[in-house]
Amino acid sequence: MHFDVQSRPAALRHDPFKALVAPRPIGWIGSVDDQGRANLAPYSFFNAVSDRPPMVMFSSAGRKDSLRNIEASGEFTCSLATHALREGMNLSSAALAPGVDEFEAAGLDKAPSLRIRPPRVAAAPAALECRLWRTLDLPGSYTVVFGEVVAIYIDDACVKDGRVDTGALRLISRLGYMDYGVLEAADVFTLNRPLTSDDGRSLRPPPADWDGVYR
Repeated sequence: MHFDVQSRPAALRHDPFKALVAPRPIGWIGSVDDQGRANLAPYSFFNAVSDRPPMVMFSSAGRKDSLRNIEASGEFTCSLATHALREGMNLSSAALAPGVDEFEAAGLDKAPSLRIRPPRVAAAPAALECRLWRTLDLPGSYTVVFGEVVAIYIDDACVKDGRVDTGALRLISRLGYMDYGVLEAADVFTLNRPLTSDDGRSLRPPPADWDGVYR
């Protein structure tokens, strides 16, 4: 089938867009309000957008607590959502009243951040501490939040030979509808970038082993 997004075929009972743009990492966003009360919520419109400086973004449908808190405080955390924490992540997505602490409601312990006020999920194997760079209102009801990462927490057990062992983390992702996926160690593979000639007009196959250089 091939269709205009304004006229979805009857055979597609549900919007396929988010199922096609998948898997999507989950930004498990922690913030605090002006009274110091913590808030936690998962966002599947989330990703890294720069590494120098390291920056991430997430997109909020409507003016939710996370967005209001971050606009007021200028800070937020992003804890990694793993398979072991899937139930807590899901519980923290509940639309609770402003001021209700989703960490407590979902039975998740907090851990203090290094550079900012909002806490991270203590059981998460890694977390990013972010300062608000800017927000951008999209057409419709969504607002994109851009944050610069100013500190990173990583459980030492997740570091192997000087690298984060991504496959061992068993990160979960959103697949569309109510479906999720988990990244297993067996799913991870390496593809080194090809090499180019000095004049940029031809390429050579990549080396067998990564040399530590990003190309």
